[in-house]
Amino acid sequence: MAASLAILGHRASMISALPANAPGRACAGELRRHGVDTSSLSFADGRLGLYYLTPGAMQRAAEVVYDRAGSAFAITPPGHYDWPRLLQGARWLHLSGINLALGEPTARAALDAVHAARAAGVRISFDCNHRATLWGVRAAQAPRLLREVLAAADLVFGNERDIALALGLEVATGDAQARFAAAAGLAFATLPHLNWLATTTRQTTDADDQQLGGLLATREGQRATRLHRLTGIVDRIGSGDAFAAGLLHGLLREWDEQRALDFATAAACLKHSVPGDVNMLGEADMLAWLSQDGFDVRR
Repeated sequence: MAASLAILGHRASMISALPANAPGRACAGELRRHGVDTSSLSFADGRLGLYYLTPGAMQRAAEVVYDRAGSAFAITPPGHYDWPRLLQGARWLHLSGINLALGEPTARAALDAVHAARAAGVRISFDCNHRATLWGVRAAQAPRLLREVLAAADLVFGNERDIALALGLEVATGDAQARFAAAAGLAFATLPHLNWLATTTRQTTDADDQQLGGLLATREGQRATRLHRLTGIVDRIGSGDAFAAGLLHGLLREWDEQRALDFATAAACLKHSVPGDVNMLGEADMLAWLSQDGFDVRR
């Protein structure tokens, strides 16, 4: 997410804790390579959190195994982060629900960050990113923690399942747009600061043949893109972050909401053609794809 925003021309800074060893320094170096400000990273004892990905193919789905327990990030005490100082000059704070799942220290740090941002007038975007395997024995805490962050957020990336889990409410059945509209109605009625709720919608034939679209709800109504056919997928990991970065890019550029949603969806679609977690493509690439400027080599 931070790398994609930096590639799109924004000043993006990463706040985290990494192990004081070669893998930790390599992570910081990778962020700097993409233009991300790493001056707010800290280095401490501990290990690097990992995950292992088995890519999918044909009718076999991809699978992720997390190995995050005891990482330097997970064990850093929440008081380590001086949020008023770290948030100086920021326009947006973006967080992931994974922070809430990794343990009490990271959950408390995330909540402290959210409350400090709200007090400082910094807008908050939050990607629910609910990963059941990461919550483990703490699963019962997920609704309360998610709800506390959602109550402070201006922009939320999540679907009807995320909203239902956080608010403890049932969401109406129907097609993807109907379910999303029902969830948005519940969210806007409950969450005082929420201005935008966004998600992608995916139809899957198999691991290599899918369709992707975008949905965006505001207090005034709902917008949608058409479904885009994706075949010969290279790597879908990171497409959610590409979508989130694309939407924030549009909002920061003060585009109208439909244009911002179209751009975000283009970023998510094109990320499927890029190996690795980061969407390496710039604004011109997404705009060219939206204009369907052909698929010949651009010289």
